[in-house]
Amino acid sequence: MSRIRCFIHCIRTLTTIPGGHIYTPESLIDINKRAHSSFKKLLEHCRQFSIEEINREMEGFGYPTLRLQLYHILGAQGYWIGVLQGRMDADENDPLYPSIESLERYHEQILKMTEEYLQGASVEEVSTPRKMMTWQNIERTLIPAQVVMRTVTHLYQHQGQIMAICRLLGKPVDRGMDYPII
Repeated sequence: MSRIRCFIHCIRTLTTIPGGHIYTPESLIDINKRAHSSFKKLLEHCRQFSIEEINREMEGFGYPTLRLQLYHILGAQGYWIGVLQGRMDADENDPLYPSIESLERYHEQILKMTEEYLQGASVEEVSTPRKMMTWQNIERTLIPAQVVMRTVTHLYQHQGQIMAICRLLGKPVDRGMDYPII
């Protein structure tokens, strides 16, 4: 299919969706669950590392340890869901999560927080731009569905970095960390 025909098909598809919305709360819940199923596998893989290994600093990464990378993914999602709910959850609480087991518990909390927000949201709420207060008290007009999707793409960006650190530590991740389409 040519790019133009594909574009026309996409436009026609969007106009047939009630209200012309791309995302619904249900579709965002599904996308988030799928993305986090890969993240859960990564956490399980990281159980084999010692406390020293998950805290070993590696050059070339913004968050230089496995533990900080894992924490950052979850903390960022918690921050953005808080923004959607009118809160500023931007604390750096990584010392509260010193182990993979504690990060697994934090992961469950973030999944629950995200799902609860989306279950209480309407299609209009997730699809309509609105003003939100972000980091450093900067007010931005954002679309909630795009904010949720940003947390998913952010997860995969850092998941790639975590997989690189695992390789550098001599314990590469097996296949199967892609976004699950089945």
